[in-house]
Amino acid sequence: MKVLYLPLKKEWYEMIERGVKREEYREMKAYWQKRLTGHIDAVRFSYGYTQRRMTFECASITIGRGRPEWGAPEEDVFIIKIGNRL
Repeated sequence: MKVLYLPLKKEWYEMIERGVKREEYREMKAYWQKRLTGHIDAVRFSYGYTQRRMTFECASITIGRGRPEWGAPEEDVFIIKIGNRL
């Protein structure tokens, strides 16, 4: 199982934990393109670089415009759609 590890700031971590935010965004950079290429089974979010973590199915990864209220910039980004909590 391929797992993507993403540390998050408090605001975004807690929104995902409550089930409000159902997608995470990453910039359209070569670094992220390389990491997000191929099949990813799950996404493990951590609260910064602490031991507080949660894991979700990775429903899909697309390119587009995200929701600004969820932290998306005003440009195309990688959109990591979150599935069920594991």
